[in-house]
Amino acid sequence: MKTRKRFLGDFHVHSNLSDGRLPIPEVIDLFGKLGFGVIAITDHIAESHTYIGKAAAYLNQVLTRETFPKYMELLKEEGERAWKQYGMLVIPGFELSKNSISNHRSAHILGLGITEYVEADGDPVDLAAAIHNQGALAVAAHPVNTRKIEKQTYHLWDRREELANTFDAWEVASGPYLFDEVLETSLPKIASSDLHKPSQMTSYKTVLECERHPEAILEAVRKQQISFEFYRAPAPKPAVERPIARPRVASFSLAG
Repeated sequence: MKTRKRFLGDFHVHSNLSDGRLPIPEVIDLFGKLGFGVIAITDHIAESHTYIGKAAAYLNQVLTRETFPKYMELLKEEGERAWKQYGMLVIPGFELSKNSISNHRSAHILGLGITEYVEADGDPVDLAAAIHNQGALAVAAHPVNTRKIEKQTYHLWDRREELANTFDAWEVASGPYLFDEVLETSLPKIASSDLHKPSQMTSYKTVLECERHPEAILEAVRKQQISFEFYRAPAPKPAVERPIARPRVASFSLAG
């Protein structure tokens, strides 16, 4: 079941194994029913030696070294179902989350096509190298202002000249907002939703026309043989109105 037909990809998606709303099977069905060709599920891994990272682990908002094997097993099982049921590939991924009180010290890095756990502690250069050692892609996630009221991650962007060749792609869109700052550069790019709940489906996506195979897809991103488009999720079907059932009234007589 291999084709070069044009298809959509979303390479930044979360499940309830970190801070997403949906279990992985429901994520698969959400994208599969909409006809996507490939998605990457990229749940968070936080730094283990910082207060913020420890708090996220305590609240079960991130993957840990202990939960990672089950995560990978579930991705494999659901990936097989996604292919059989929808013809959709599921790329295993994670989001290394280096969160600080300062936006300029915070950075998030996606690993796409990963096979092993990576600690989020350390310099971004070393983290990208650990991802590349697995044959996976390292992506600078939402490196500029996301246009949303949320924690920002500017550290990679502040170092963009130094890190230009470190990452295989930089997110040019995260959700419904296109990042003009990234678009205007010669940096390699990718667009995704950073989806945490179904209402975030309307967003920029990556368009591919390569063979629908994991290695071909990752190579298309590396070589920037991709494009981007704004995807508007179809409106949910209205609920079918059912006639209101009349209450049954028991008949009885007062006659003796």
